[in-house]
Amino acid sequence: MSKAGAKFFEVKELLMKDEEFKAEYEKLKPRYDVISQIIEARTSQNITQEELALRVGTRKSNISRLESGTYNPSLDFLSKVARSLGKEVQVTLK
Repeated sequence: MSKAGAKFFEVKELLMKDEEFKAEYEKLKPRYDVISQIIEARTSQNITQEELALRVGTRKSNISRLESGTYNPSLDFLSKVARSLGKEVQVTLK
């Protein structure tokens, strides 16, 4: 059984052909990368947003906003989320 709708990577590929979109996406890429890693770690461990929120000591709405990209978290908050998933945050300046 397949799900209705377009796949993210297909939509992204189409949108990346627009230079203005591509420039904005590249500016936000580090944020998107962190969000993707958090979602992947959470879902691979079969943890709900609510369970992760309990582990972090926050509300589910904060985890939801983090994963949707509408919340700009502090480094301390990201560290708490990472530890709650058995991970650690590494920051590299290039």
